[in-house]
Amino acid sequence: MTADATTRRLLAGCDESQREAIMTDAAPLLIVAGAGSGKTRVLTRRIARRAADGTAAAARTLALTFTRRAAGELRGRLAALGLPEPVTAGTFHSVALAELRRRAFDRDEAPPVVLDSKLRLIARILPDRYALAPRDGPRARPAGRGDVLGTIAAEIEWAKARLVTPAQYAAAAEGAGRAGVVDTELVVSTYAAYEREKRRRRVLDFDDLLQVVATAIEQEPDFASAARWRHRHRFVDELQDATASQLRLLDAWLGDRDDLCAVGDPRQAIYGWNGAVSDVVETFAERHRGARVIRLEHNYRSSAQVVAVASSARGADPTRTRTSRADGPVPTLTAYASDDEEAAGVAAALRRGRRPGRGWTALAVLARTNAQLVAFELVLTSSGIPFRTGGGTALLSLPAVRAELERVADATDSAAFVACLDDLAVRLRSPRTDDEDRSGGRGDAAALDAFAELAREYVVDDIRPTAAGFQTWARAALRNDAFPGTADAVTLSTFHRAKGLEWPVVFVTGLEDGFVPIAQARTRAALDEERRLLYVALSRAREELHCSWAASRTFGARTVERSPSPHLEAIDAVRRDLERLALPDRAAARAGIATSRALLGADRDR
Repeated sequence: MTADATTRRLLAGCDESQREAIMTDAAPLLIVAGAGSGKTRVLTRRIARRAADGTAAAARTLALTFTRRAAGELRGRLAALGLPEPVTAGTFHSVALAELRRRAFDRDEAPPVVLDSKLRLIARILPDRYALAPRDGPRARPAGRGDVLGTIAAEIEWAKARLVTPAQYAAAAEGAGRAGVVDTELVVSTYAAYEREKRRRRVLDFDDLLQVVATAIEQEPDFASAARWRHRHRFVDELQDATASQLRLLDAWLGDRDDLCAVGDPRQAIYGWNGAVSDVVETFAERHRGARVIRLEHNYRSSAQVVAVASSARGADPTRTRTSRADGPVPTLTAYASDDEEAAGVAAALRRGRRPGRGWTALAVLARTNAQLVAFELVLTSSGIPFRTGGGTALLSLPAVRAELERVADATDSAAFVACLDDLAVRLRSPRTDDEDRSGGRGDAAALDAFAELAREYVVDDIRPTAAGFQTWARAALRNDAFPGTADAVTLSTFHRAKGLEWPVVFVTGLEDGFVPIAQARTRAALDEERRLLYVALSRAREELHCSWAASRTFGARTVERSPSPHLEAIDAVRRDLERLALPDRAAARAGIATSRALLGADRDR
């Protein structure tokens, strides 16, 4: 195929902004991609275009993602586009670990030892006597030792993501509105002791991987040159999720080079609580001089009705984002008397929503917190409706996968480890026997396929693959992932876990003040992030969107009256106009949205 023919194929079906983002030679480049705007299509086709015209070598290309699932999707799309060689695609943590293992190999040193979890080490440090700040509100309850361990571990992760040392923690937590979550002095002393204990044991945690690589690049010219030569062309997906720690590593990898393409959306910046730099997209041009910015505004995911309601929730003009999707039903808003009635009502609607051609997997129930999902789990169980929670299960915890991990653990060197993987590949390709079908002796085939793919990626990434190295690398690669499984089931998910996913029918539940926004959000930055989080939840729907809240909710033995989320006023105003006008075509829907905008007034949704 000629270069011109390849370019025409890559640009087929793309709009003007997408074509510009794929074809421009600008560097650095930022692509601001709104929800449903085809960011993965643009990112993969830009990589394929550069590989085709010789401006980037696929073997020297690195695509950084925030989940292994996203990296796998990216690799799959690139393979379908016919790249002659695979690109390296992975999370910051998995790529950093591979770099450190390669560095150890080059130096004839032992590879780094990485902690499975912070909790066990913190548990050894934390004294039996500890203090928590009093909890307010209807969820108040005595805190147990497990609560403190988890909270301190989360605070340490936040601090390390923000490059905050133990000595800096108190001031940084105060400035970020985190002071009072747990006793500040307890966090500082535990954090400092935790760092000392790691040094004594000569181990790292997953957060350390990024900073150790960044420091090595900054201080070791040979290592820096090798890392920059290995990956000369860098692409970053979901830039708005990047932490200060990840940005430091990205800058170290780049050095004085400008071959960087990043994709992000400030309207979906929802991980500030976890250490992300919320304004990283807006400040991209300041951090990377001479950068070009291209915006993708056309929505290819959701109906005009869903786009209008989701846009109003984030305080935006509902007419600004265009959509190519067919019109759908007007989103609904239901007020239930109690959380039990809400769960029962949603369960009934789920059963009505499943029909020929639409399985359970087309339906999702989203809530702000995991605790809110418990009522839905109980009702769906009693109703016989299959469901999965949190987007899936940890792959390495599945019985069939654990059995394979035990099998490969017997491998004593790289050759034996690779032989174990080859044996697994043969077993996966061979037909199942009747006895195995009856006993389930081969476990979940889909999970084993995912495990085998993970192992193949590791063998490519690691210069000296071993069983122990694989388990460490796999934990880093899967840090933010869960295995979704293959069963036909409704998804129950928090707003945060739903990011990056989409369903034809979505129920956004528990839209009450104290949940949306969450009670702990007190600063302007936290409240703005809560609003963006609601927008993310609403924009997961492709065809149907159903919103609900409960006028009372049970917390333990107490029933507490609830108020609707303050964001529901703008949502309901747009929804009511769409419902009243009931205009069938896309142009009429846009006119109805504009009418609702005029009725609401320019300041109503601010």
